[in-house]
Amino acid sequence: MTEEAVVPAASGKRAKYSLMLGSLAIAALTLIAWTQQWLTVTLTEAGRDPLGVDGSIAAPALAALALAALALAAALAIAGLGFRYLLGALQVLLGASIALSALLVFTDPVGAAEPAVTDATGIAGAASVASIVDSTALTPWPVITLALGALLALAGIGIVATAKSWPRSSKKYSAVKMEPVATDEMPDAVDSWDELTRGDDPTR
Repeated sequence: MTEEAVVPAASGKRAKYSLMLGSLAIAALTLIAWTQQWLTVTLTEAGRDPLGVDGSIAAPALAALALAALALAAALAIAGLGFRYLLGALQVLLGASIALSALLVFTDPVGAAEPAVTDATGIAGAASVASIVDSTALTPWPVITLALGALLALAGIGIVATAKSWPRSSKKYSAVKMEPVATDEMPDAVDSWDELTRGDDPTR
């Protein structure tokens, strides 16, 4: 094998594992972000402590998106060329969806905190909840999640761009070819009788 052939192969292998491991890390961090506090809500009611709103409430779809990204990154290890393109495109969509989940908290923090406010006060309805919210303050986690979604989408673009140079997946688990096995079978009684009538010795 020439040196020119070895270099692209090594580059493709490096790209494969860098993008796979990077995607796994981003998805895991997104799942961690989902469990953290995203908002602090202060209500107009006197004497009530500020409410902390976790990502699980502010962005409930984030866990499913992060788990899907984890599964996708793991599937890349055994995916063929066509599936690499498909999985890369799906990862771009997942990253965009994660970023959008965080962006919605920026644009409508009161709406994101509504379930927590309703649970704490018993007041339901977007207008009613908005009327009792005095202020909201974001923690760094929505910003971090927005960045993670963008990075995941960029990694998906990288997968699509480099998929052709990745080494082939292992043939270890491919289908086993079945070969006929020769066996020494006893002659059938009818066949033996037919041979005798023709004057042949079936025991030869």
